[in-house]
Amino acid sequence: MAKLFSTRELKACQNNPHLHRAILRSLHRPLSVLLNNLSALLLPLLSSPAFLAPPAPTVQAPIPNATQLHALAAAGFAGELLERFDEVGLGLDNDARGDGLKAVREGLVSLIGRVVNPLIAGLKSELIPLLESLENPVAVPAPKTGTKAGPIFHPSIVALQALMPVYARALTRYTMALPSQATLATFLISIIWRALVAFAHRPQVMTSPSSSPLGSPQLGPSTKRQHVISGNTSLPPARFTLKLPPSRPPSPPSVLVTSTAAADARALYELMMLLPRPPADNDATRMASEAVDEGLADLKALAALLENIDNPLFTLGKSREEILVEIEKLTADLPTLIALPVLLRSNANGSPSIPSVASIINVSEDEYRKNCLSGFGRAEQCGSIVGHSVLDFLSARPSASSPSLVEQWLANRIDAIEH
Repeated sequence: MAKLFSTRELKACQNNPHLHRAILRSLHRPLSVLLNNLSALLLPLLSSPAFLAPPAPTVQAPIPNATQLHALAAAGFAGELLERFDEVGLGLDNDARGDGLKAVREGLVSLIGRVVNPLIAGLKSELIPLLESLENPVAVPAPKTGTKAGPIFHPSIVALQALMPVYARALTRYTMALPSQATLATFLISIIWRALVAFAHRPQVMTSPSSSPLGSPQLGPSTKRQHVISGNTSLPPARFTLKLPPSRPPSPPSVLVTSTAAADARALYELMMLLPRPPADNDATRMASEAVDEGLADLKALAALLENIDNPLFTLGKSREEILVEIEKLTADLPTLIALPVLLRSNANGSPSIPSVASIINVSEDEYRKNCLSGFGRAEQCGSIVGHSVLDFLSARPSASSPSLVEQWLANRIDAIEH
């Protein structure tokens, strides 16, 4: 710019935004050349196999490789240039004078996306299988007697405890430019939703049949905080036993424990809080920040619901109306289709089994999840329709002499949705 304008003109433009705008408009051609040069620089980097090898950072290799760092540096430069555009208001649709830089702005945004989107997609491809596996309870060996035992978590939670700090640093590096905050929000909302669906549909692990203090027509706790399963202690037939001299005493039978959905959900919430979020103090990202915060609040609310519904003290000394009020408080922030399967499982404890929501509405599980549980928005759209079908099913049961708490809760929820 010093070669194109005198020092006096450059000093004058510092206090004159209109002059500053005119100077940058005259630089349309150099900026277009710069954008083309950046695109040419990125082409071999993005097409290189090393750009997504590995697709996501690991505990052993938490730092991006040289190819990724080179591409991120180019995206970072484009992001800094866009910040200058925003400061002066260049390349905007509402600029009546037309500075001719809108194409340059869009090109810079696209360039950032070409770098950031594949990297975030790589993180997502590694996270989704871990989150979906949380739906299936897994028994793990109990800590040895005498050792300092911590909480028992699902193996996927244990893996995420090591990976989440690495992913948090990577996401912070990937999303430094403002245009990438929308991609970050979409990513966060997506993985939060997958976690909600997994925990909501996680089956109970029953250790022994018991009557439910909240059973039909009320709700019931599922199991103890830690579910204990004894190992196989049967002895082989005597004719296959080797006659060896006695040695050390036989090992005690192995004991397996299964973590509770409540403990895993609470742990995952704490891990999710490590991830960066779109800034709430910027007008361009405020709505994205609020959407992510609402998703995290849903995960925290689901953990509280699972924790209370599994606790026999939840109903101790409370009337039916008081229990219903507590349930409505616990589910106030939760989507209907997330809270519903949790409450249905508790309602079935100690009473005839209630089929899954997919079976009640007469569709396959895959079809139900694809059409109704693909995201927050779709679940909200289907909440009323699915809720009516489930309510009709519960009301038509021969064993239902009076409405259960689930029926009352669901009727109130549908009424609130429709009005």
